[in-house]
Amino acid sequence: MARASEFTASLDAAPDGEAKRTLVVTGINHALHDGYTDLIYVLLPVWQAEFGLDYVALALLRSLYNGALAALQMPASWLAQSLGARTVLVLGTLLSAGGYALAGASGGLIGLCAGLLLGGAGSSTQHPLASTVIARAYGAAARGPLGTYNFAGDLGKAAVPPLVGFLLTFSGWRSALWVIAGLGVAVAIGVGRWLPRDPTSHSEKRKSAVRAAQAGDGTSTRPGFGLLVAIGTLDNAARPAFLLYLPFLLQEKGAALTTVGLALSLVFIGGALGKAVCGRLGERLGVTRTVLLTETGTAAAILAVIALPLAPALILLPLLGVMLNGTSSVLYGTVPELAPGGRVERAFAVFYTCTLGGSALAAPLLYGRLGDAAGPRWAAVAAAATALAVVPLMLALSRHLAGSRGHRSGLEART
Repeated sequence: MARASEFTASLDAAPDGEAKRTLVVTGINHALHDGYTDLIYVLLPVWQAEFGLDYVALALLRSLYNGALAALQMPASWLAQSLGARTVLVLGTLLSAGGYALAGASGGLIGLCAGLLLGGAGSSTQHPLASTVIARAYGAAARGPLGTYNFAGDLGKAAVPPLVGFLLTFSGWRSALWVIAGLGVAVAIGVGRWLPRDPTSHSEKRKSAVRAAQAGDGTSTRPGFGLLVAIGTLDNAARPAFLLYLPFLLQEKGAALTTVGLALSLVFIGGALGKAVCGRLGERLGVTRTVLLTETGTAAAILAVIALPLAPALILLPLLGVMLNGTSSVLYGTVPELAPGGRVERAFAVFYTCTLGGSALAAPLLYGRLGDAAGPRWAAVAAAATALAVVPLMLALSRHLAGSRGHRSGLEART
């Protein structure tokens, strides 16, 4: 397998400057789309007050965006095969910006729902395509750049929601969405201008090399991908399940709307740091130990935020963000290693479809109903339990990671 990786890496790695430009452009695009996804949390109390919505309805609003985002991952990959990844990324970013423009121009709930659906459809393009573009640009050395790309998304989460919260102090939510839509148009222009063209012939040579090399060493399939997807789904469900109720938990403690925006920013700043730190922890401790640490830490921190008064809870939120988002950086970097048949693009599309789809369905059907029945506190407790449910699955996956370099360095070298 090592010979196969070295051989395909020599074909797959783009020139150094082009690879770095690819990472920068896709990282900025990721920051925008992740900011688009999570700015919804700031607006949930506003929409609840304006439209008289219960928690299930609020969760459904969020799931309109995330559901479209998840459901269209595979179609976005298929579309990129004919139009090219760069073109689809540009069109997707414009569609997301248009969705928020429509939501801002709407006069009621129906227009808002339509805008969120369009926004989610546009955001469905960037996760699988950008991840694949980076994996192709860096070849066998893609784990680190993929972690950087993941980190960039949290920079957007840390910037866009508080920006919207700030804009809400001067104008209505519809005007704030128009500003955010304009930002999306600017990023789309940048992607079209600076992202390198798709290396089609280069890609075809890579695919042939992968198939030939894997046929020669008997590693055309790697077990454990299904477990990896299940872990990602639970991890991705725990995150929005908690964030959905965080604004209401903080309001119960006396937080104003601007404080809620600041609190979300603290979580997302911690999340960005967590993705950088956990990537390095994954190299030192191994995938298994890092995931166990972050998931148990997430559960403990959620329970502490529920119990603490406002000021200590705010202080704890960055650490919670580290744990809450750090796991995903480790999981993303493991997708190429466990991709069935070496088909990285399809593996990313399946991974994102399942993880984001599970999150979109769980929020309204499970956590939304629980919030209405038992209140935000118990719904947040359920989010902590979801994070803990990763532990036995990760222990099962560790057997399939026994041959990987990251797992060996973190576990076997220490035993």
